[in-house]
Formats: sequence, C-alpha cells, structure tokens
Amino acid sequence: MGVGRDLRRSHLVQPPAQSRTGPNYIIPAKVWSSWVQSWRLHHLSREPVPVLRHPPSEEVFPNIQPKFPLLQPEPIAPCPVVCFHLSGTVTEPGTATEPEMTYKVAISFDRCKITSVTCGCGNKDIFYCAHVVALSLYRIRKPDQVKLRLPISETLFQMNRDQLQKFVQYLITAHHTEVLPTAQKLADEILSSNSEINQVHGAPDPTAGASIDDENCWHLDEEQVREQVKLFLSQGGYYGSGKQLNSMFAKVREMLRMRDSNGARMLTLITEQFMADPRLSLWRQQGTGMTDKCRQLWDELGALWVCVVLNPHCKLEEKSCWLRQLRKWSDMDVCPLEDGNYGNELPNITNALTQSAGHSQGEEGARPRRTVFTRAIEGCDLHWQDSHLQRIISSDFYMSPSYQREGESLLFNSQGQPLWLEHVPTACARVDALRSHGYPKEALRLTVAIINTLRLQQQRQLEIYKHQKKELLQRGATTITNLEGWVGHPLNPVGCLFLTLTEACRLEEESCLEISDAGDAKPPVYQHVPVATGSPDSSESYLALALEVALVGMGQQRVMPEGLYAQDKVCRNEEQIIARLQELELDAALVQTLRKQCILLLEGGPFSGLGEVIHRESVPMHTFAKYLFSALLPHDADLAYKLALRAMRLPVLETTAPSGDVSHPHHLVSVVPSRYPRWFTLGHLESQQCELASTMLTAAKGDMLRLRTVLEAIQKNIHSSSLIFKLAQDAFKIATPADNSSDTTLLNVALELGLQVMRMTLSTLNWRRREMVRWLVTCATEVGVRALVSILQSWYTLFTPTEATSIVAATVMSHNTILRLSLDYPQREELASCARTLALQCAMKDPQNCALSALTLCEKDHIAFETAYQIVIDAASTGMTYSQLFTIARYMEHRGYPLRAFKLASLAMTHLNLAYNQDTHPAINDVLWACALSHSLGKNELAAIIPLVVKSVHCATVLSDILRRCTMTAPGLAGIPGRRNSGKLMSTDKAPLRQLLDATISAYINTTHSRLTHISPRHYGEFIEFLSKARETFLLAQDGHIQFAQFIDNLKQIYKGKKKLMMLVRERFG
Repeated sequence: MGVGRDLRRSHLVQPPAQSRTGPNYIIPAKVWSSWVQSWRLHHLSREPVPVLRHPPSEEVFPNIQPKFPLLQPEPIAPCPVVCFHLSGTVTEPGTATEPEMTYKVAISFDRCKITSVTCGCGNKDIFYCAHVVALSLYRIRKPDQVKLRLPISETLFQMNRDQLQKFVQYLITAHHTEVLPTAQKLADEILSSNSEINQVHGAPDPTAGASIDDENCWHLDEEQVREQVKLFLSQGGYYGSGKQLNSMFAKVREMLRMRDSNGARMLTLITEQFMADPRLSLWRQQGTGMTDKCRQLWDELGALWVCVVLNPHCKLEEKSCWLRQLRKWSDMDVCPLEDGNYGNELPNITNALTQSAGHSQGEEGARPRRTVFTRAIEGCDLHWQDSHLQRIISSDFYMSPSYQREGESLLFNSQGQPLWLEHVPTACARVDALRSHGYPKEALRLTVAIINTLRLQQQRQLEIYKHQKKELLQRGATTITNLEGWVGHPLNPVGCLFLTLTEACRLEEESCLEISDAGDAKPPVYQHVPVATGSPDSSESYLALALEVALVGMGQQRVMPEGLYAQDKVCRNEEQIIARLQELELDAALVQTLRKQCILLLEGGPFSGLGEVIHRESVPMHTFAKYLFSALLPHDADLAYKLALRAMRLPVLETTAPSGDVSHPHHLVSVVPSRYPRWFTLGHLESQQCELASTMLTAAKGDMLRLRTVLEAIQKNIHSSSLIFKLAQDAFKIATPADNSSDTTLLNVALELGLQVMRMTLSTLNWRRREMVRWLVTCATEVGVRALVSILQSWYTLFTPTEATSIVAATVMSHNTILRLSLDYPQREELASCARTLALQCAMKDPQNCALSALTLCEKDHIAFETAYQIVIDAASTGMTYSQLFTIARYMEHRGYPLRAFKLASLAMTHLNLAYNQDTHPAINDVLWACALSHSLGKNELAAIIPLVVKSVHCATVLSDILRRCTMTAPGLAGIPGRRNSGKLMSTDKAPLRQLLDATISAYINTTHSRLTHISPRHYGEFIEFLSKARETFLLAQDGHIQFAQFIDNLKQIYKGKKKLMMLVRERFG
C-alpha cells in the first residue's frame, strides 16, 4: 500500500479550458515528451534516492537475497512511463533448483520521491524488494530506452467519442474479471444525475502526479513496519530480533541523514509498537526489570527521538505534534524509566552547566519521574535561533576581533575562538542532531567550540584546585562537582563528539571497507585532517581533538549512579569508547596529546577521576587506566606507571584513616558495603582492578623496583582473596615460561601474593582453599629451598594444622620435590627437620586430625616419632574418637608396633558403644580387627580386651562372631619375642572366653525380646533363623541345650498370643 499520495484520492484533472494559460494548463504532448525524455529519477531535485545508497545486501534488505545482478539491464522488459507512473516486467533467471520467474512491477514517483510501489513477488518487507530496485536502476541508467507516455487524462482528452467507447470496452474485455463490477458501478453512478461523482468537476488521474500543494514523501509501508516491529519484539531476547531492530534504527538514522520525512514517521511507528509491547505491563506488575538487550533498544529509541526533535530545520507544527505524542507516551504507566528502576535527580536538558564547588550530595529535592522520552520532551524547548550559535555552525572563520580578546568573555576564549557555554550533554545532543540530519560540517564546527569550552573549564578547574589543594589533601576527601557523568549518559556525549571528529578523518577507500574472510569488518583507517579555523598557524587535527575529548570525558570524576542498569551502562559505555580509542594508531601528534591530557588528569584534583583526592563513591578508573597504561608505556613508562598506580584505588571498599593521615587506609572485607545506593557492579569493577594490576605486573617483569611498587599497590588496594590469587597465578605463569628460564623477581612477587592470600583466607571459608594451598607450595618450590623452609617455619600464620601436615609438609617431603630442587644432604635434613617440627606442633594443636600425619612424617626420626606417639596417647582419653584411634592403631600394626597398636585399640574400645541392633555399624570391622590382634598377641592381651568388648558391644551377632574366631585358633600366634606360646585352643568354660560366652548368650536373649516387641509377620522367617544362630551359641556352654530349651519354653509362655510365630518356633525347636 502506498504511503503519501493515495492513488485512489489523487487530485482531479480538470477538463481542458479554452485558454491554456490558466493554472490547469496542460503541456502539449510533443513538448512534454521531449522535455521529460532525458529526466532521471535522481535529477528531479537535489535529493538523492535513499534506497540506492547501499548495495542490495542483507544490511539494507534484511529479508532479500537478490538472485540476479541488479545492475544489468537484460532482465528488464521494455517499461513504459506514463507520466509519474513507471511499470515494467522483471525476469529473475532460473537456477538448478528453481525455475525462471517473471514479476510485474509498478512504481509511482513524485518530486524526486518514489511514493508507492507494487510488485508481483508479494514481498512483505519495509524496504524495496530486489525487483523494484532493479526497475528503478534500469530507469536511471537507461532513460533513452524507456518509452514515455503522457498522463492518461491527456491521452483520453485527445480521443473522440468512438475512440473513448472502444478504449473502455477493450479495457473491460482485457480485464473483465477484475474491473467489470467496478465498471458497472461507475457507469450507474455517472448515469445518475444525483450521484456524488456528478457533483465533482473533473476526474482523478493517478498518472498525473500530485498537486503542488500536496505533501509528498518516500514510499513506506506503515502496516508492514508495524508488523515487523511487533514480530521482532515478540521474539524476546533472541539474537536475530535485536539485530533486526537495530537495523531498523540504523535505517531511521539514514533517513534522517538523507532528510527524508519518513524518518520521523518510521520512528513513530516503531515507538507505537514498543509501547504496545505486552511485556511492559507484565514487568511492571511483577516488579521485575527488562532484559539488558531490551533496555538498550529503549535507550536507542529515546536517543533517536532527541535527534528528531532537534532537527534544525523542522517546522513548529511538526515539533508540536511530536511533543504531544511524546508526552502521551511518557505519561503512560508502562513507559520505561530513564535509569531503569529509580527516579532521577539529574538536571533538565535545557539547564546550563553550573559547576558549584559547594554542591552537596546530601541535598535532595524532588525526584521527578523521568522516562526514556523525557530528554526528547525537554529537547522540544531548545531552538537554533541563537545568533552566536548560528555563526558557530555556519562558518569556519568565526572569531572575535583581536582588540576584544583581553579579559573574560562568555563567547570566546583568549585566542578568539568561539565557545558554546551550554550543558555539555545538551550541546553534544545538538552535535548528534546536526550529524544525524546530514550537516556534518556544522556538527564539526560546534564540536570544536564545545572542546574549546571544555579546555577553558579544565584550565579554570586547575586554578581552583591549586587554591584548595592543601585543604583537600589534609581532609583526604572531596565532593563530586559534576552533577552527572558523561560516560554512560543517556545522550552519550563523549561517544557523540568522538564519532563526529573521527568520521571527518576516516579514509573511505575500498581497502578500508573490505570484509575479512571471517566476516568481520577491517578496522577503520584514520588520517590527520587539520581543524578548519580562522587561525592560519593552527596545527591541530580533528583526530587529535577526538582523542583529547575522549580522554577528558573518560577522566571526569563522577559519582556512581543508582540502580543496576545505570551502573552497568557506565561500564558498557566505557568499554565501547575504549574499543574505539584502540582503533587509533598513536603517532607522534597523538602521543603528545595523550601525554598532555594524562598529566592534566593527574593534576586535576577533584575534577578528575585520577586526581590525588577523590570522593568515596567516585566511579573507579581501572578500565580507563589500563588503556592509558598500555598506550603510554612505549613512550613514557614513568608517566604510565604513575597514572596506573594512582588508578588502582577503590575507595568504596576502604575506611579512611583519621583526618591528616591519608597514607594508611585500613582494609575492609570485599563485600558490598551497607550503603545506598548499592554498587551492583562491584564484582566487575574489582575484576577490572585486577586486570589493571596484572597488566602492570606483566610489563614490570625483570624490574625489581617497579615490581615492588606494583606489589605494594596490590596489597593496599585489592581486597578480594580470589582476585589476588588470580594475580599470583598470572605472575607465576609469566615468570615461568615453558621455553625460557624463570624470572626470580616476578616469582617472588607471585609468592608474596600467594602468602597474602593464605593469610586472608585462613579464618574464612573459601571453596578454593585447597587449590590455593597446593599452588603456594608449588610456587615456593619454584622459588627455592629457602622459601619452603620459610613457609614451614611460619605455618601457623598461613595454614590450618590439617593443611600444614597433610598438604604442605607431605608435599615438601615428597620424592618429587627433592628431585625438583636437586637438594644435597644438609638441605634435605634441614627440610626434614622443619617438617617434623611442624608435624609435632600441628599434632599438639589438633591431634584428632594431625596425629596420623605427624607419625608418618616423623617415622625416620626415633625421638620425634616417640614424641608424636606420646601426643596421641595423651589425647586419646579426651579429644580423639574411636575411629581416629583405630586408624592410628592399624597404622602402628602396619609399621611393626603390635603392642602399641593393641594399646591404641584398647583406648579406642573405651570410646565405642555398639547397640544390640547395630549389626551393620562401620566400627564392627575395627572391633573384629582389635580382637584378632589381641588374640594373636596372647592370652593376656585377649583377657585384657574381652572386658572392654563386653562393655562396649551389645550386638549378639558381633559377639558370637568374635567368640567363634577366638575358639578356632590358639592365642599368641604373633610370636612376640620373650613369650612362650602353649599352642592350645582356649575353652569357652574358662576365662577369658567364659565371660564373652555369657555376654553373648545374654545379648541373644535381650535382642530376642526386643525384636518380638514390634515384630511383623513378614519378619517371622528371619526371626526363626536368628534363633537358630542363638542356639549355636547356647550349645557352646556345657549346659547350653538345657538353657536354650528353657529359653524357648519361656518364649512360648510370654508370647503365646503370637500363635502363628509360636507354631513356627515349635516346628523348628520343639
């Protein structure tokens, strides 16, 4: 459907009058034909054709992949032009899989604009299809081969009645199925004297073009725009949808640059669909924020509207219409807020920039509701009628007379160059509007004026700071003087000025526009373009100004904004600007600009984020400083390190020392401080701080003095143990290259950082602690034997007793470590001595967890081993569990100390309590092992342990198992030196087995009664088997059969109510 002049309501062509001199004069056919024959579409006025601005690629036609060369005329059939209506047939060649296709295309144009298109391909897209483009190109490139026709009304005027009747009847015959109903309806209305048609003089002619007073604009399928935006929004966070919407935004900017009135129309259609997005209501009801990708689309929407309303040549009626629409959208409850979640206290866009040193962050006034359209609404109040502004943007040579350059001036600096004293983001919005609406030269001129203003402000700020420096340094704190930061600002002032300046320096050669094989565009190539000013000796270039304004904006001290999205936007915008800065090749001129600005930033006081004193909640400069450090290092290493070390601070995590002493800040734990607003991006900021430190460490490799300075900065400013550990690992990796010798200085830095991590995490929970401990030992091993001795001797400040014995000392004493260090005998003995001392200290402090490790480490030293053993014995009665004691006892037996093992096993038995129903207890194997050990040692040891077993174990099956094992072999088979072994089996009727037998029978009786209390029928079979095992034990006694018979009779009497069970008992046992 055409947008603009509606073909169905085209202006009426009047019947020819007698005089051809009136307003309805019709040009004679021959004159008209010769006049129009050589016209081309792009010659109709000075405006170019927007659709031909790019090749027909996916970016311009996202849903069209042209399958034939558009610039070749062969596929285009002869196409007549009936005045302002072009039609033709476009043939699309066939392929191996698709047949040849032919499409009929019709184009209407009016005053250099294509006002409507129709194509038989049925393409549904907001851009022209490939066939429309092909026909347009054919008309432009081959005007002589296109047959021109007069408007159809002129042709009809030349016919007589018979010709007219023949013309109508042939037309109806050729298209009777399509036009016959319409033809009959029109005939009826014409024959009716009272019809509406007969009330109007003349008839419409769609080929005659619009009236001079009618509006005309490029064809835009409004319905298709709505449908596509709605479709992309409904796809949510999918990658393709966001890319397509950004492509539509880029198209709007292109339309604005071409001064196409459809730009604002298309943006209005897009905004309507954004406001109709059902997710807005859902997010508002649930109190959840929209996704980052969606939020960025809304930001771009708001920025585009600012560009639209700041059009320097828009009509007042247009601006009023936009203002009403923007206010309507902004007043809707679902309209997203500018900063994501919070109200904002930022100044109005039309306010002048006021830098008050006495501004207090505590002064809170009303917090108006600011939506994404608020800045565009405020922009409607701006105008371009200021005479000073008009002179700035209209001439490169606008300067003040030389005799007026003395003293202060609000319009010019001391060199006579014009200034523009406006709120900086607002002034930059003007630049963006000029650039977006196709006024690049005017945008450049205003940009230079803004930079001159920033320079003057920077100079005055330095003068102010010189007078306040002593007081601020003593106080150790400052206030934020900027009401809003320029990085992360909704109007993106820094990025706007930078792009405006660099676009003027970009080399637009074919080699610069090539696409690499990977599909990525090659980085742009820039050249120095001198600044066009009235000063003949000016050596400045736009490229140097771009670098300067980026550094000034990025170095501005600014308070961290409120809300997650606003803080995330600051980080994202900073990274975007730095990515563009990295595209610049720093030659001598740019390096000079870089050095100058870095020095000014370091001396900038409270106005600079890199000044000596900053506000506690100032946005950190780590990412910015990392770029500056890398860029400066090859040219001025001292300045690079000075700047990067200054930027290492993170005041929000520090508590300042008392006034007058700002050199020793006290550290806090790395957590989000209890404050409002919260720093949601603190984790990201800390990681950037770590990246800056890592960059400096890498660069300082081999320079002991610089490494020491960087190390001190890390220890003072980084508060996260995980990040310090990462730095330590990075330093270790750099210091130990695979193909070269190790760097000792950097290795020592890595070790010191690792030691700090150990101290920081010693008393806190950290899931990477074991990894950290193992890494530290590896690092100390790489440093050398003195480092290992040091950590062994000071283990209590670095490790827990368990870590010190099981990881540190064990690794140090391992065979691999000895081989790695190539130690001689004295060095090995020194390490072993330190490890044994550590082991004994740990065993004293934590015998439960360190005793076994201590014994293992002290095996080769008799005195140390005896000391460790005595520590275990002393701790056995109080702090150690039976499991720990059994483990150490088994170790003693394995090492050939059976009597000591027996003693420890006896101590373990005193801590054990095995109930009657714990027949699967994990300690059963230990009990059986202890009894077997006692039995193998001899009758005396067995006699000593059986009372402990009887006291501790009440499980009948376990006791019977022990009893059975003791009766199978003779005691004393271990062959202890100095003892005689009788070789006789032990009787259950005599001590010590008599006591064990009685205990076992008693346990069976008690267990039987306990089981019968809550027995169910499905356990009857299991219970009968249990009684069978009990009978085996009873029979070991001399009168066992009598005792068992009495026991069974007793059961029958007590549990006679359980008839089925007792019947089973009688069947088995009588």
